[in-house]
Parts: sequence; structure tokens; C-alpha cells
Amino acid sequence: MTTRLLKASPEAYAEGARLINAGEVVAFPTETVYGLGAHALNPDAVAKIFAAKGRPGDNPLIVHISRYEQIYGIISGDVPRQAELLAKEYWPGPMTMILPKGEKIPPCVTAGLDSVGVRLPASQAARDFISACAAPVAAPSANLSGKPSPTTAVHVLNDMNGRIPLIIDGGESDVGLESTVIDARSMPVRVLRPGGVTPQMIARVLGEVLVDGSVLRPLAKHETARSPGMKYKHYAPDGSLVIVKGTADAAAREINALYDNTEGSRCILAFEEHIPLYGERRVFSLGEDAQTASHRLFDALRQMDEMHINAIFSEAVPAEGLGLALMNRLGRAAAFHIIEV
Repeated sequence: MTTRLLKASPEAYAEGARLINAGEVVAFPTETVYGLGAHALNPDAVAKIFAAKGRPGDNPLIVHISRYEQIYGIISGDVPRQAELLAKEYWPGPMTMILPKGEKIPPCVTAGLDSVGVRLPASQAARDFISACAAPVAAPSANLSGKPSPTTAVHVLNDMNGRIPLIIDGGESDVGLESTVIDARSMPVRVLRPGGVTPQMIARVLGEVLVDGSVLRPLAKHETARSPGMKYKHYAPDGSLVIVKGTADAAAREINALYDNTEGSRCILAFEEHIPLYGERRVFSLGEDAQTASHRLFDALRQMDEMHINAIFSEAVPAEGLGLALMNRLGRAAAFHIIEV
């Protein structure tokens, strides 16, 4: 299969829509990461997402819409009051809500669950593409399963070349981390995957919010993945990743010792102000704070794969605000190999 790369434009959206309605899979930009989309009501098309990614069938997908009114063709019954309030505040945006599944949504989209994740993206390119499709679009991130999510069209091409017919290039993703996923079926709502809409932001609207215990730990054997991104190891680079948690000085001492006692190609992920603590060792900057780190993380992990890095040692970040999302992604990329010092 030849994979074409088209710059985002009305012509690209029309071609993408033609392919979607013909049962094909198309990669498209959103403000979070690039999505790998198929017609959400066509189970044969959805199956091509799983085939292209090598994604397990027990990992549910998110259904993307271009306007709020489309939610009524996807969910069962009325939109719960708490979901209406969140949508009014944070849609369009990097927020997915888990709601009761409507009859039109095939079981393969939801991994057989009776709930469905729905998102109205902030990206104008994403909404224009979905609107051109005239259908809801089921889409996970457009990467090989388990690998770092793509934040540029080139990232998608590196993973999906020859696997899908079209990639729509909308430039670099603004947020750089996948959407917040919230189980909004009842109160208090529960964050299943943290993202750009933080628990604090949710609490400002609803007064209370729970954060699922699996956000910062592996799923237990008896637990079901109720949302994308809940698997044990996810977003992972080719090399091993270890997170070191502690004060800046203590973490740097431990990271330096680990680095010096490791053979092969290795590097460090650190915040800009801490880089002097690592001397002449190879360091990738996470930037100044959790926001810049979230924007850079997946690109940095992909660069490390290109450089054939076999060992990565990363600083931790306080799991507060957007830092919760960053630690969730780092933790899963490291299979929760975290050292506290």
C-alpha cells in the first residue's frame, strides 16, 4: 500500500472523507496527538485500525465528533447533567467523556463495553475533516501499539508508512499529550486518563472529582481497561526507561550513578534548570515546566529511538495539575519502573 501525505486543506479533507466512507483508515491531526481514524459505525473499517496499529482488541477507541449535536447518535439516552456542564466548559477541547453506548456503535469500538468515549476536538483541522466525513470517526493515536504517540505527520509516517492510504498533515500538535478521559456517567465523575483538562479544572465546574487509582499504577489482573491508555506498558520507547523521584539534587545523584554504571547508548530526561547537575552527560531538555515537558515528551522519546538509545533515565514531576498527566505517560512508558530517593 502506498501512503500519501497531504497538507491539511479542504481538498485533503475531501479525499480523507472519501476514503473514510469507503471503509479505509486515515491519519489526521488533532490538538492532542495525531489520530488514526475510521468510520465509527463500520466495524470492518474499525478492524483496520487495530490491524494497522497492531492494537489488542480489548483496548477501546474514542469516537470523535465535529459538533456537539452528534453526541445523540453515539450515546444511549440523554446526556447526563454533569457531562453537559463539562462539555459547555471544555468542548471543543482535549477532553473525552465516557457515556452509555448507543446501539449504533459496534462492540469493536468499545472493546465490548457498554460505554463509549466521545470527544469534540479543539483542532479546527480535526473538526473540518470529521465534518467532511459526515460521520463520527473512531480514532486512537496514529502510532504502532505501545509506542510513543505521534505529534507530527512525520511521526505518523514513520510508523504507518505502507499500512494506511493517507496522512493529513496539520503541523505539530499543540498539546502533545492525549485527551483527558473522564467517566461522566455518574457523580462524582472519575478521571481514567489525565490530560490537558486537569482534575482541578473539572472540580471548578462540578465541585468534586475522583482520580482513578490506576492513573499512577499498573492495572491489576482483574481490572478491565475502561479507557485508552490504561494498559500496563504504553507510550514506550525502544530503550528501557527508569524514572527517579526525589529532590532535584538527590534525583540527579541517583541518575548520574545509574548513567555511569550503564553500558551502551544512554541519555537523561531533565528539566532545563536541572541540566547543570548532569555535567557532560547526554541530556534531553523537558523544558521549564510540566506544560513544556508534556509538549516535548513524545517527540523526545521518538528522537531517542532514532538515535538507538538503549537506556533512559528521567526526572519525575510532582503529580499535580498537568504534572499528573505527564507522570501517567512517563510511568506507563517506563512500565512503572520508578526509583524513589
